[in-house]
Amino acid sequence: MTGASSGLGRAYAESLAARGHPLIAVARRADRLEELASWARDRHGVETRIVVADLATEEGLALCRAEIDRGDVPEVVVLNAGFGSSGPLWTLDRARESEMVRLNCVAVVDLAAHVLPGMVERGRGALVVMSSAAAWQPIPFMATYAATKAFELHLTEALAEELRGTGVHAIAVCPGPTRTEFSLSGGGQASTGIPFDDVEMVVMATWRALARGRSRVPTGVVARASLLGSRLLPRRAIVRIAALTHRRPRALKGSDPRT
Repeated sequence: MTGASSGLGRAYAESLAARGHPLIAVARRADRLEELASWARDRHGVETRIVVADLATEEGLALCRAEIDRGDVPEVVVLNAGFGSSGPLWTLDRARESEMVRLNCVAVVDLAAHVLPGMVERGRGALVVMSSAAAWQPIPFMATYAATKAFELHLTEALAEELRGTGVHAIAVCPGPTRTEFSLSGGGQASTGIPFDDVEMVVMATWRALARGRSRVPTGVVARASLLGSRLLPRRAIVRIAALTHRRPRALKGSDPRT
């Protein structure tokens, strides 16, 4: 479980713990991971091994791989760690944009390639990759973020087909705006009028879609509506609408982390 310290990552961790799964929780904030481990032990009697690591670095990925290898092959792997930015690319920090690609894309490939051989050999397992409704189309003023989410979506759908018949399943979760500390940091529903989804709904939708053998799941009204729009409207119109939706005065001032 990457990105387990808050938001959707924490919600997936809690759901898995409630189902009796021991956890490997990975994030950068040790205090939050320790609190999660205490909660899982006290509430559900579940062991949680924590890994304090930055998965945008090779050192962080190595720590995570080593902790995975210390135990049995995981039953469920949730790759949720990621962040975004907002604004014209030329106004944003170059190093931070590159770091986003490493975390949102490179880390997903690295960890998926690490865990899948054991899952396939065992003949069961699930790989859950946190993409986004932003994956449906290019999004001006969130260009890097949307591109990384499209990468995750395409990668996971391809993996789902490669895994057909192995007993292992892969699914890309594509939520719209969700009530997490990152997505609400810019003002949230009150300032935008956009409906935000609850993290518990996203998690439950994931488990239902996995049970049905789906390779992707749009969760929430915004995700489903934007997917429909991407199918019905000309590409140029979709990109223009996305630009109008995401161009805000604050977007010109720099990056805005989100999930």
